[in-house]
Amino acid sequence: MSSTHENYCPLNFHNLVRERCSIRSFRKDRPLPEAVIHRILEAGRLAPSGKNLQPWTFIVVSSAEMLAKIYPCYSRDWVQSAPHLLIVKGKRSGAWQRKKDSYTSLETDLAIAMDHMILAAAYEGVGSCWIAAFDRDILYDALGLSDDEEIFSFTPLGYAAPDAVTVPKTRKPLDEVAVFL
Repeated sequence: MSSTHENYCPLNFHNLVRERCSIRSFRKDRPLPEAVIHRILEAGRLAPSGKNLQPWTFIVVSSAEMLAKIYPCYSRDWVQSAPHLLIVKGKRSGAWQRKKDSYTSLETDLAIAMDHMILAAAYEGVGSCWIAAFDRDILYDALGLSDDEEIFSFTPLGYAAPDAVTVPKTRKPLDEVAVFL
């Protein structure tokens, strides 16, 4: 993006990626403003996908009734402190498919969209935590999903509680994970 773009922001992306961490304690009493949620969703909408098919739907759950139906799908109580859950679902039939072996890009497409939104949330000062260890049957039943719809992850969204513990990232050094040929 050039500096002539009217909304240009000199964001230090590397610091954002370095400092973003999973939050497991939220301020339920402080829901996110609608504008913040929309900016987070916009980041997902702009994510790339196989053949630009965008096989996703983003579900923001904020009502007490729907949250109560979804909570049992995850065994950790801390998730209930978040004022919102963001669920990314997709249709395998709507994703790009490689002809040779019928591989579809659905998992990749949904993961990229979720990652874009989690980074956008961090930029907005909003906590998140990637969750894939959920009870599929409970979640799918709560949302009334069809056989063709799939969810690979969801995240709570909210402002971190004052007592939220953040754990410094430990990652392998670059020379252990990168190969230059």
